[in-house]
Amino acid sequence: MAEGREAEYHSNDFRWEELREEVESDPSLRYHLSPFSAPPNSAPPPSPDAWRSFHRRHSTGKFFKERRYLLKEFPELAPSDGDSVANVLEVGCGNGSTVLPILRAKQSVVVYACDCSAEVLETAKEMIATANIGPIKHRFHPFLLEFSVNPFPNWLFCANCQKMPLANPTGFFSGANPDNMSGSTSLKGSQCCIGGVDFITLIFTLSAVPFRKMPFVIKECFSVLRPGCLLLFRDYGLYDMTMLRFPVEQRVGFREYLRSDGTLSYFFSLDILRDLFLCAGFVELELDYCCVRSVNRRSGKKMQRVWVHGKFQKPMT
Repeated sequence: MAEGREAEYHSNDFRWEELREEVESDPSLRYHLSPFSAPPNSAPPPSPDAWRSFHRRHSTGKFFKERRYLLKEFPELAPSDGDSVANVLEVGCGNGSTVLPILRAKQSVVVYACDCSAEVLETAKEMIATANIGPIKHRFHPFLLEFSVNPFPNWLFCANCQKMPLANPTGFFSGANPDNMSGSTSLKGSQCCIGGVDFITLIFTLSAVPFRKMPFVIKECFSVLRPGCLLLFRDYGLYDMTMLRFPVEQRVGFREYLRSDGTLSYFFSLDILRDLFLCAGFVELELDYCCVRSVNRRSGKKMQRVWVHGKFQKPMT
């Protein structure tokens, strides 16, 4: 059964262009398409503590399920080249639902994971420690970071090392160990940083960042990624069912909405996402909509979900 559900999850059940035509011809949905100008009594700006409060309410870790589809969508996360170590940075790790399948994939994968909530990082550590995947002390390194405001810590890829020629373009650096969630590190010998990361995963994270801050986040990701390596992306797509359910009063920007709990949700078109990543210096490898139709078992209502799938590479030079 599990395999069947995963296969359905990955399929394209309908064409996005057909959904667009349906949405854009529906007068009741027209407010989603119009240019945005904030009315006098519009919703308040998002609170910086909204996600921290969200994770406190869902502290058991049961709200988000392990993303078992991840390695099918991004097989690069399970390297097959001997015993080489891949450093992965998960941005906005939440309770570890993305980290866990990456750690399961191969014992030589090392994951660095940041989030703005200390509470959810503790939840992630507990969830992964009890997941029966073997020793994780040197493989999972969570750290606290408000990544929409602050740059990534210097120990990921210091400025001096970023300027140096790439000494090992086909191999991977071994991991360093953050001492605590403030971002300090324990590095071996004279090593000043871990030399950058081989993969960055942005999985349902960027949509929660205010649109005006997205270029900063993407540029920071670019700065800590090693040349030739990949950023793997998955997030909400334009005309997803969730977007169409938002009432007009929760619209706080163009394709940007404020949830009732104070968290943000943005819905990406391919052209907007492409512009964001190319302007940061990335090269587009894959970018497409993933359209999945499911049925609510209780109500029998058809649900049309739209996600954006992307792979972006940092150039070698």
